[in-house]
Amino acid sequence: MTDRSQADTDKSAIRNAAAIIVLRDVDTTPRVLMGQRGDNAAFMPKKFVFPGGAVDPGDADITLARPLPDPCATRLSEDSDENLNAALPVTAIRELWEETGLALGIPGTWAGTVPTDWQGYADTGCVPSAHALQFFFRAITPPGRPRRFDARFFVVDASEIIGDPDDFSAACDELSHLQWLPLARARELELPFITEVVLAELAAYARNPEPPASVPFFRNDDEESLFLRLRGLMPQADD
Repeated sequence: MTDRSQADTDKSAIRNAAAIIVLRDVDTTPRVLMGQRGDNAAFMPKKFVFPGGAVDPGDADITLARPLPDPCATRLSEDSDENLNAALPVTAIRELWEETGLALGIPGTWAGTVPTDWQGYADTGCVPSAHALQFFFRAITPPGRPRRFDARFFVVDASEIIGDPDDFSAACDELSHLQWLPLARARELELPFITEVVLAELAAYARNPEPPASVPFFRNDDEESLFLRLRGLMPQADD
């Protein structure tokens, strides 16, 4: 995940973040997009991870062409406010673009002025859309780490990418060795613990790529670690 500066100098503060899991060839030999963090990265050096990073202040101001679908949007709203709910899918799309050079969205023209850090993305002829994203996993970094994140993981099929999914030429240098890895091989790499857990969940999902009945939440507080399930608000039966 990208380590973005913040006004608060307390590096132990938990920052909201989004990661994006891109799958391809789900019907044959499922593969997942991953890259390796640098040796000198403050957070998870040398580890293979999914594209992702902290929420930027301007992410909530980006208009999505289509919103995150239910029940994912409802589950995402648990323990978060409306502004954050709007920002998180945008963060996932932005981080995918920055770290891999892949544009996720739908063909279209931006309304109004394109923000500077979205110009390259807009030049692809794409506008950001969350309609194909599924809220898949949530995890809070354990205490004692140099950076802590409350990360929401989204999954999407590579068919939603605009352009060539093998073209990483527009990527920044945040991740190296970008590649599409078979799910079985991905778990053999040097991974953060939570990425191993997500990949295990992903293997089951790849066999049935439908919105899961609930979203796993690996919660690490200062006092305890809990593995919960987010189900969102369930409809009430009529009296």
